[in-house]
Amino acid sequence: MTTALITGSTAGIGAAFARRLATDGHNLVLVARDTKRLHEQATELHDAHGIEAEVLTADLATEDGIAAVEARLTDRKAAVDLLVNNAGFGNKGQYLEVPMADELTMLKVHCEAVLRLTSAAAGAMRERGRGGVVNVASVAAFVPRGTYGASKAWVVQFTQGAAKDLAGSGVRLMALCPGFVRTEFHERAGMGTGNIPKWMWLDADKLVAAALADLARGKSLSIPDPRYKALMGVVKVAPRSLLGGITSRTGRKYGPQ
Repeated sequence: MTTALITGSTAGIGAAFARRLATDGHNLVLVARDTKRLHEQATELHDAHGIEAEVLTADLATEDGIAAVEARLTDRKAAVDLLVNNAGFGNKGQYLEVPMADELTMLKVHCEAVLRLTSAAAGAMRERGRGGVVNVASVAAFVPRGTYGASKAWVVQFTQGAAKDLAGSGVRLMALCPGFVRTEFHERAGMGTGNIPKWMWLDADKLVAAALADLARGKSLSIPDPRYKALMGVVKVAPRSLLGGITSRTGRKYGPQ
């Protein structure tokens, strides 16, 4: 049986990855900040699917948290075959309204942690000649919209570049770019969701199924829904000046900064 390590595993997209991978028979390493929720999740998945679910409490906004997950990913006696870098959050407020400490914490989680954990996992996987990494980004990566979008754009560019460098090694890397998904994300950031159109919402379980299918196909970028693929197609051809105004208004109404 193979083993998958998932950060931010206790809610939202991370929990959907855990459910799907457990259903498919993968053992899991579940990573999040809340030890109680982690143990509850591990017990539930073990009982439902008969897999082994290891718990690792770690805050990826801290040096100790990142180092603990790095150590697990490089453990030669208990190899990790799939890494899902899912941990992340949004800040409420426009640029210069968000405290600098919060901005830097976001970059720590979205960029430094992703870089270090991907590197730890991919290095060990390359030695074995197999493995995969899914870095969860966002469609916000493709529009000019503040620190959140900028950090996710970094995830996309880093992942696709690393995927090219590792081509032929047996290690697959993919950036996953979902749109709005019903998770705890907005609630934790203090953002209302009542004004988001129903058609923009995605189901986390369907999203994960599409993402894993794209990973199996060898894609380095996954936008796992026709609606958002169409929207991103429009984004590619829209003038940047027009796009900036639209995304600024949309971001203030719907999304993180």
